[in-house]
Amino acid sequence: MTATAVRVDSAPTVAVKRRRRSLGWLAVVPLLAFTAVAFGLPAWAILDGAFTVKTTGGFGTANLTASLQGAYLTALLGSVKLSAVSAVLAALFGLPLAQAVVTSRHRALREAVLTASGVLANFGGVPLAFAFVATLGNAGVLTRHLGLTDKGWDLYSFWGLVIVYLYFLIPLMVLTITPALEGLRVQWREAAQNNGATTTQYWRHVALPVLAPSLLGGLVLLFGTAFAAYATAAAIVGSSIPLITLQIADALSGNVLVGQENVALALSLDMVLIAGLVMAVYLPLQRRSARWLA
Repeated sequence: MTATAVRVDSAPTVAVKRRRRSLGWLAVVPLLAFTAVAFGLPAWAILDGAFTVKTTGGFGTANLTASLQGAYLTALLGSVKLSAVSAVLAALFGLPLAQAVVTSRHRALREAVLTASGVLANFGGVPLAFAFVATLGNAGVLTRHLGLTDKGWDLYSFWGLVIVYLYFLIPLMVLTITPALEGLRVQWREAAQNNGATTTQYWRHVALPVLAPSLLGGLVLLFGTAFAAYATAAAIVGSSIPLITLQIADALSGNVLVGQENVALALSLDMVLIAGLVMAVYLPLQRRSARWLA
C-alpha cells in the first residue's frame, strides 16, 4: 500500500514539474523572438548579400574574394593594426591604474574612478571626435597653446586616432581587470613575502600568472571594441586612413564605386568572422580566470 501511494503521489509531482518547465519556456519566448529579429534577420541579410553575385543574380564567392583584395584588404589589415596597437597600449596603461584603484584606501576615490570609467568607456562617436578636434586638432586649444604642430603632432593620423581610442579603451580595461585584481588573495602576497619574495617577484611568479587569462581576455575585448568602432574614426580621419568600417560605409553609400553594396556585406561578414574568433578566444579565457579567482 505504501509503494502504491508513493507512485500515485509522484504522478502529479511529475506533471507539475513538466508544466513549470513549459511555462519557463514560454517566459523565454519574448527573448528568443527579440534575438531572432534583432540578430537573426541582419545575419541572414548579410549572408544572403555576401554570397549573391549582383552581375549574375546567382550565388557565389565573388564578393568575398573582392573583399580580400586591393583596397579592401588594406582596410582590413589597417583596422587589425589599429585595434591591436590600441588594445595593447590600453592594457598597459589600464592595468596599473586599476591596481591603484583596488589598493586605494579611499573608498570615495575608488568609486569615483570606477564610475568615471563606466561613463568614459561608453563615450565615443561624434561627440568624442568633436572634443578631440577642438582640443588637439590643427586649430585646437592645446595644439596652439603648446605649439604641437611645430613638434610634429597630427591628430588626423594613425597615432592621433590611437590616442583618441585610448580615451575610451583605458577606462574599459579598468572596468574589465578590476574584478580580477580584487580576486587576488592577500594570503598569496603574505606567503610570498614570508618566503623572501620581493614585490617584483610576487607579480612575476604569482599575480601575473593568475591574472594572465583575465589580461588576455581584456585584451581581446579591447581589440573587438576598437575593431568595431566607426563613428569616431569617420568623424576624425574620414577616408584618409584605410579602415574596414569606413570602407563598408563608402561601399554602401556608393561614395567611391557604385553597385558595391554586396561587397560591403561581404566585408561585414569578414568582420563578423573576426569578431567570432575574438569571442571564441575571450570566452574560454573568461571561464578560466573565473575558476582561478572564484
